Amino acid sequence: MTLPAAPVPETVPGTARPTARPAAKAPAKSPAQKAMDKLGLRRAIDLALHLPLRYEDETRIVRLADARDGEVVQIEGEVMHSEVLIRARRQLLVTVDDGSDTCLLRFLNFYPSHQKTLSVGARVRVRGELRGGFLGREMMHPHFKLAGGELPGALTPVYPTSAGLPQVYLRKAVLSGVARADLNETIPPHFLSQNLPLRLSSLREALQFLHHPTPDAALQTLEDRSHPAWQRLKVEELLAQQISQLQARRVRAAMRAPALNGPAMRGAHCTLQAQLLERLPFRLTGAQQRVGAEIEIDLKKSIPMHRLLQGDVGSGKTVVAALAAARCIDAGWQCALMAPTEILAEQHFSKLIGWLEPLGITTARLSGSQKPKERREMLALIESGQAGLVIGTHAVIQAKVVFKNLALAIIDEQHRFGVAQRLALRSKMTGSAEDSGQEPHLLMMTATPIPRTLAMSYYADLDVSTLDELPPGRTPIVTKLVNDARRDEVIARIQAQIAEGRQIYWVCPLIEESESIDLVNATQTHAALSEALPDVMVGLLHSRMPPAEKKAVMSLFTDGVMAVLVSTTVIEVGVDVPNASLMVIEHAERFGLSQLHQLRGRVGRGAAASACVLLYSTGDAPRLGEVARARLKAMAETNDGFEIARRDLEIRGPGEFLGARQSGAALLRFADLQTDAGLLAWAREVAPLMLDGYPDLAERHVLRWLGGKAEFLKA
Repeated sequence: MTLPAAPVPETVPGTARPTARPAAKAPAKSPAQKAMDKLGLRRAIDLALHLPLRYEDETRIVRLADARDGEVVQIEGEVMHSEVLIRARRQLLVTVDDGSDTCLLRFLNFYPSHQKTLSVGARVRVRGELRGGFLGREMMHPHFKLAGGELPGALTPVYPTSAGLPQVYLRKAVLSGVARADLNETIPPHFLSQNLPLRLSSLREALQFLHHPTPDAALQTLEDRSHPAWQRLKVEELLAQQISQLQARRVRAAMRAPALNGPAMRGAHCTLQAQLLERLPFRLTGAQQRVGAEIEIDLKKSIPMHRLLQGDVGSGKTVVAALAAARCIDAGWQCALMAPTEILAEQHFSKLIGWLEPLGITTARLSGSQKPKERREMLALIESGQAGLVIGTHAVIQAKVVFKNLALAIIDEQHRFGVAQRLALRSKMTGSAEDSGQEPHLLMMTATPIPRTLAMSYYADLDVSTLDELPPGRTPIVTKLVNDARRDEVIARIQAQIAEGRQIYWVCPLIEESESIDLVNATQTHAALSEALPDVMVGLLHSRMPPAEKKAVMSLFTDGVMAVLVSTTVIEVGVDVPNASLMVIEHAERFGLSQLHQLRGRVGRGAAASACVLLYSTGDAPRLGEVARARLKAMAETNDGFEIARRDLEIRGPGEFLGARQSGAALLRFADLQTDAGLLAWAREVAPLMLDGYPDLAERHVLRWLGGKAEFLKA
């Protein structure tokens, strides 16, 4: 309860008015409270939904004589011996006898309090993994406490945590959260009885059980999340997400955007689109024609288009975007195209200006590295409306950029932008001459195809267009896995390619030495290749170079003067050099699968046979890790971007796949898109019924699960 402010005393003539007291500072947060904030545990419901990673069975005592090696068991016995042994490093060795056998407890890290509790004669309860050895059975760093008190009646939860947040503190906080949270049902019972695979308990019962499962619960069903209590949480989570996506779609349907029908005085054959098609040096694929028609239908409507254009590397997304831009400009409006890097923005600018400038379209370029004079000229062109197309990086969304009449926003490699940046571009229509509360049409493009289950879940409020056909002339790329020990063979292959007049990319993951990751960096590789290929121009490209220098290097490579380009992943997207026939990726085991596929797509753009060499290193380990091995195996087995995306989703999960840290999307915490497809289908069916028939319950349900994150789903 807030108390009323104390009245300010009246001033007495001849005296100064009393100085107001400074506002009291908020009490400093404890390390545990800061750690809770870091984990996002602010509301009672957040704590209630913070579920255990695993469980420990402290409900029973096992006799050492009955336990098997490799089991995690809890024993109770008397400390017979305790000593600190000083060899290569200090160790605390404690022998415990439970009456049936003895066990050695070994601690490599310990405190004086450990020695005090584990002193000779103390009776203790110890829990850990039992191992056999030359000196008998032992446990390494087990949990322990003085014996006494009743055994717990439920499994002990172990929660995800962070530094400064002990499990004991977290368990109490979660227990309090479950007690305080509003866990009243938000899903009408008859929906839960429709087409669900099993009988589900209430949300409160499910949470109480998952926080404190009974000892007879099958641990396997808890670990693989197939237990009915887990199913209930998955159902709730998926429904919240689908309702939120549907709300976003309906909000968009209620908005207005310019209907881009084109000038009435021209015939269909005189439009900018028709002129562009006539001038292109190639024919559109069937997929490009189909997707172009889908976008054209959207742009003719007064409802904002919200479409994701997905297509494999080299499938021709840029020309589809150019046709959409031509329709927008022909109707008298402006179009903006935003790309994540200056290199990609420059590639788009060079390509589009060649296509559109002969049609009389003025194109403006914006980047962070522009000189003030050029930037002022570009801003003036944009504000006056003379520039029909604006291409740039994040510079496009800066406050000084004012459009006269923006009607179409195109975002390339949309997953590389944060939600706030995407929203900022859409808001650029506000304040323009004819906006009247409208927002622009939005076309997002990605060369990372989205698996169907992911699209159903995370892109439910988007219309998805797919380019599933590559233009003719693209040569297949042969992918080889090569151990770093065979580097000399790779350099010999490079020499052979150069002799045939071809060009080569060599990609490295780091620019400078890292103490934590021992990788050969781009600068060292550039020096080594320059020495190995003395008669060849070897270039270096990385993100820390000045923009003018980067542009100069890329020009030399694009013009064929430079034979080998050593680069970091700045060339991941947008670089198009048909003469490049070999891609070498250093330390390929360090890259993500979709990133490897994007890099591979930089070759195979001409008529020459192309190859991608994945150089991998196991370091001191005898073999690659499981995840790295799965990624490289997928790359060697398929060139299909959709299959790559499916495997990437399996390996990384949806959060990493979508770049969750920047997307702001409410990613699934409990449900799995592969195994829970049936539950997702149920949620898609029930979401509109909930929103139409029970709007208040639907709102409460979304708020419980998503909090303030629901707004980001509209981006």
